[in-house]
Amino acid sequence: MNKTISKKELQDMGFLPYQAVDIIRQAKYHMVQQGYPYYNNKRLGRVPCHAVENIIGVSFEGGMNG
Repeated sequence: MNKTISKKELQDMGFLPYQAVDIIRQAKYHMVQQGYPYYNNKRLGRVPCHAVENIIGVSFEGGMNG
């Protein structure tokens, strides 16, 4: 099962609310660019952890799962 992350989980990690929203937005954009049109949905608030890891440059070590 793919691991996903939400805005709330990013906030729990210490990101500010706007930063969390922006990270999710960027991750969704990159997923659409990679050929996943499912993420082209403004109501969708969860993205794969690997997409967020690529943006922030830090890997999650088994802590996040969706």
